[in-house]
Amino acid sequence: MIDMKRDVVSTTDREILLTRVYDAPRERVFELWTKPEHVDRWWGPRGYSTQTESMDVRPGGTWKYLMTHAQHGTFDNLISYREVVRPERLVYSHGTFTEHEQFHVTVTFEAQGDKTRLTMHLVFPNPEVLVQARKYGADQGGHETLARLAELLASP
Repeated sequence: MIDMKRDVVSTTDREILLTRVYDAPRERVFELWTKPEHVDRWWGPRGYSTQTESMDVRPGGTWKYLMTHAQHGTFDNLISYREVVRPERLVYSHGTFTEHEQFHVTVTFEAQGDKTRLTMHLVFPNPEVLVQARKYGADQGGHETLARLAELLASP
């Protein structure tokens, strides 16, 4: 749907919006989000492990990783970075090694004193793809992933 006043395409029928406030400065949250030695410790829903094959966090760079679950198997993932503004924003497409662009993501890191408000906005190509993603637990998996980051930030 196009809003003629602003000439903007609405994505509300095909998006997931996740937010969380972390008790850590945004530079730290951004670092844990963009370095493989950290992200492999928390990325993914509960029960999944992540193994980074390569990570190049810059516009045009990619992050290739495998997510493994004991019962569900191993899944290849490919993130292609479109925009990187340290420590404020990441914009990327998320796909697999063969299907490079399944959905788009914008992550913002907003400083709130010594805390960070993180917003993760996922936009799918159409409402049907969003329905499929939700069938596979995309909402819950997103919340679990962000909770795992909170746990890592709280650990000594």
